Amino acid sequence: MTWGLDRISVDFGTTKALDSVSLALKPGEVAVVVGGDGAGKTTLCRSIVGLQPISSGEVSRPDRVGYQPASSGVWRDLTVMENLRLVAGAYRLDSTHASDRIAELLEVTRLEEASNRLGGALSGGMRQKLGVAMAVLSEPSLLVLDEPTTGVDPVSRLELWSFIMRSASENRAVIVTTTYVDESRRGREVLALDAGRVLAVGTPEEVVNTMPGAIFESSEPQHGSARSWRRGSKWRIWVEDGSTPGEAVPTNPDMADVVTVAALRNESGL
Repeated sequence: MTWGLDRISVDFGTTKALDSVSLALKPGEVAVVVGGDGAGKTTLCRSIVGLQPISSGEVSRPDRVGYQPASSGVWRDLTVMENLRLVAGAYRLDSTHASDRIAELLEVTRLEEASNRLGGALSGGMRQKLGVAMAVLSEPSLLVLDEPTTGVDPVSRLELWSFIMRSASENRAVIVTTTYVDESRRGREVLALDAGRVLAVGTPEEVVNTMPGAIFESSEPQHGSARSWRRGSKWRIWVEDGSTPGEAVPTNPDMADVVTVAALRNESGL
C-alpha cells in the first residue's frame, strides 16, 4: 500500500505554492521534506491531510491520518493530560483503550511528570513531543508532522526523532518536514523544495550521487565560474566543469551541499 502526492500543484492567485510535486509515502518508512521558509512544506502537509484544496494532480491517503501542524497543535490552556483526552474523545476511542494508549505515550515521551502541567507552560521540546503524541494517539496509518523539531534543543530533537522512528516501526507511513538539512539523512525518501519547486527527490544516497559537478573546500571564497558559500570557518566551492579551483581541496558532498547546488541551479534556470 502506497499513499502520497502525484504531480500536485497548489495556486494562491498568481503564486504557485507547489509546482507538480510528487512523493510516495509507504508504511514503515519515513519521508523527509526539507526546505527553507516559503518552500511549500506546510502547504504540502495541508494538501496531504485534506485541509488545502489542490489545483491539479492527485492525493491519496488512508482513512486515518494523524497530523501535527507547525504550531504543535497543543491547546495551551489545557493540561498535557487534558490535551490527550480531548484528542481521544474526538476519535471516539474506547475509554479503556484510550487510557492505556495515553499512559503508553506519556511514558514514551517522558511527559508523565508533566501530565498536569498546562500546555502553555511546557518547554518548546516538551510541547512538540506532546503534539506528536496527540497526532499518533489514534494509531493512524499515516502520520504527518510539520516541522516537529524546529526551535527545540538538541536533546529534544534526538528524543523526537526516536519517537518518530518508533512510530514508523509500527508499520506507519510518516512524513516529516524540516528546515534542518542534516535531518534529511533520517528519511528513506527525501524531497527538497524551494519556492514550491522540487530541487531533489530520492533516497539520501540517490540524491547525493546525482549531484552534478564536484565540491571543494577552501579557506577563501572562489570567484569566476565556480560558486562558493560559507560552511563554518571554511568555504564550500561547487565546480561543474571539471576544473580545480586554486588550492581548494576536493571533498565528498553531503545533503547540505546537494540542496545548495540544486538551489543555485534553480536560480540559474538549469
